[in-house]
Amino acid sequence: MQMSSDTHAFSVNPATGEKIAAYPFVTAEQIDQAVEANYRAYQQWRALPLAARGQKLRDLAASLRTHAEPLALMITQEMGKPVNQARAEVEKSAALCDWYAEHGPAMLATEPTTVENQNAVIEYRPLGPLLAVMPWNFPLWQVLRGAVPSLLAGNSYVLKHAPNVLGSAQLIEEIFLHAGFPAHLFTQLNATNAGVSQIINHPRIAAVMVTGSGRAGSAIAAQAGAALKKCVLELGGSDPFIILNDADLDDAVKAAVAGRYQNSGQVCAAAKRFIVEAGIAERFTEKFVEAVRAIKMGDPREAEHYVGPMARYDLRDELHNQVQESLAQGATLLLGGDKLAGAGNYYLPTVLGNVTPEMTAFRQELFGPVAAISIAQDADHALALANDSDFGLMATIYTGDVARAEQMAAALECGGVFINGYSASDPRVAFGGVKKSGFGRELSHFGLHEFCNIQTVWKNRR
Repeated sequence: MQMSSDTHAFSVNPATGEKIAAYPFVTAEQIDQAVEANYRAYQQWRALPLAARGQKLRDLAASLRTHAEPLALMITQEMGKPVNQARAEVEKSAALCDWYAEHGPAMLATEPTTVENQNAVIEYRPLGPLLAVMPWNFPLWQVLRGAVPSLLAGNSYVLKHAPNVLGSAQLIEEIFLHAGFPAHLFTQLNATNAGVSQIINHPRIAAVMVTGSGRAGSAIAAQAGAALKKCVLELGGSDPFIILNDADLDDAVKAAVAGRYQNSGQVCAAAKRFIVEAGIAERFTEKFVEAVRAIKMGDPREAEHYVGPMARYDLRDELHNQVQESLAQGATLLLGGDKLAGAGNYYLPTVLGNVTPEMTAFRQELFGPVAAISIAQDADHALALANDSDFGLMATIYTGDVARAEQMAAALECGGVFINGYSASDPRVAFGGVKKSGFGRELSHFGLHEFCNIQTVWKNRR
């Protein structure tokens, strides 16, 4: 199914292959008009007291909960997320609004300090209109985790969403209006690549945030850099999940299944490379394969299904090619390994064994329901394998020795480490990566300050 033409992007139901809607690309003139309107809304918004902006976030949380079911169903229809997971995404996004409304103002408060013969204060000012290029895998959460703190800081927001979730993008824009936000403060534009370049280079745009592939992030960051505009990137990941000999095996297996196959495996910060110490490898593999075999896959509208279709047919084809390459390179197929016949972009939950560092399944990100198992001789070897990657987003360590895990965490080259738990994001803690997983941070006070003009005001004592 064609996903776009020269004039339109098409939304296609990944469970059926049926076209849902066609969305016209905005013209160059429409982009200029929209960005100027966004800038005018920003000028009004930044003048509001911080407390008033915080209250609007509470209104946004209420609006999200009011529209939770149609939004969840739209997410499921457009990108195939199992409906219970889509509902959870909406509630998590509403909770994000509540958290920043409660805690964000204190993080933006004036910070007084004293220097010799003078007083000084640090002020957190807005930067201006922000461009956000966002992916399809979490159509709401990925948008709001950047938009909510940025808006609280006084900025405005221009969204360029993934072309297969434009119905979700329109709903999000409507929910902002329903919550009473000024018109044009949150603007979504269906732009082509050339249109994105135009937005980046528009003099009103102050900064850019990107969540997506390394290829997209690199291209957009290069343009933002050439325009001398700040950029925050959250890109791909091939997260290691280390299981040491003294791990609680049943708990590790349960977390491994949830961490790998949530959202049909289409999560940047998901466990993808399972690095198992030799003494526990056989037992872990047996239990893990058994647990994956029990996963229910099917129509994402039915709550019993944990895995639905992949979001696009081309992504399924790419994943299948990666699996086939890995098998040809010597990996062992333990489960799955094929497309499901019939309608929809379904790919069987798959487990690959005997994966070694030169193989595709180890070197590349597997963005779908495929797990790759590698054997480590000991904890040091596990750590070396974990760091042998171009990516550095998240990592997990399962062990009975938390002190040792903390020592290993200090040596892991990634943005977050989970000890005896699998990767997640939460507004209370920073989220982001290193290496080719990007730079900058989202969430917590770090994400709030990313798009602030941190201004020092000096006061002479005369």
